[in-house]
Amino acid sequence: MINTNATNFRKNMFHMLEQTIKYNEPVNISTKDGNAVVISEEDYNGLMETLYLCSIPNMRDTIREGIQTPASACVPEDGVEW
Repeated sequence: MINTNATNFRKNMFHMLEQTIKYNEPVNISTKDGNAVVISEEDYNGLMETLYLCSIPNMRDTIREGIQTPASACVPEDGVEW
């Protein structure tokens, strides 16, 4: 995580945003009134998706179950009916 203050962020905004977008490097901007964090849109969307999935009852347990299931026990991709 890049730590900076508002003045330095303003001076180096393009470079810091580029680091955030290209390398998913969050930027923590400190001010006298508190801090703000800039993250990439990709990271933001991932966080929102995680929050959504965690809000569905039993979804977390289902995901954990799936992670522990060996690939050999799964249905092959061409065997799935959409």
